[in-house]
Amino acid sequence: MNLNLSNLKVILGVIYLVIISAGLFLLFSTIDPQDLISYEFIKSNKDIFLQYKNENLVSLTVLFFIFCIIWVLLLGFALPLLLFSGFIFGKWWGTFIVLTSTTIGATALYIIVGFFFRDLIEKYLKIKFSKLVKFFKKNDTIYFMIYRFVGGGGAPYPIQNILPILFNMPVKNYVIATFVGSLPAMFITVSIGSGLENILNKNEKITFFSVISSPEIYIPVVGFFIILIIAFFVKKKYLKK
Repeated sequence: MNLNLSNLKVILGVIYLVIISAGLFLLFSTIDPQDLISYEFIKSNKDIFLQYKNENLVSLTVLFFIFCIIWVLLLGFALPLLLFSGFIFGKWWGTFIVLTSTTIGATALYIIVGFFFRDLIEKYLKIKFSKLVKFFKKNDTIYFMIYRFVGGGGAPYPIQNILPILFNMPVKNYVIATFVGSLPAMFITVSIGSGLENILNKNEKITFFSVISSPEIYIPVVGFFIILIIAFFVKKKYLKK
């Protein structure tokens, strides 16, 4: 029985990897991820994006929401999504869309990888993150929330998404910690994207000075550095080695 279950997991795992590979191929054959954070791409297509949003807000929201889930599930990182979401939807609605969708995508990734590849994750990550696991086992929700808030201590976003596999974090706690812990940094990054949209509406020609001197940009940037400082001290206090 165990052998059959093991074989089934291997087969399903291979199918999952094939789907991911096919999805990545289709994604990169139709869109360049750099375009989502490219100033020239955004500037040249600004009117098209905003007109479509004004005429099809609901459908664009649904499509982008689904796209974000798939993006995080396949690629694991979220920065381009945050800037693009702020540019198109504004900081408030944009933050809600991208925070909710990336939380769902990260949770789906956590569940799938935990089911198919738990042994591999424990083999390659358990020793490296053993000290963090001890902290997480004390109160997984609070400590993983802090871990998200401090940016995973420099760990790549995909690693952050699957790390709780090492301490069997309940899905409910994972969702809460990911949503709340990711909120501050995501809001600031989305606000920067929203600021770019406001600047483009005011200026035909964008210069470095016009960008950095704009309140729509420098206020979120200052907020971002404040978060970095807070995260540094929080990390020192709660995630000591």
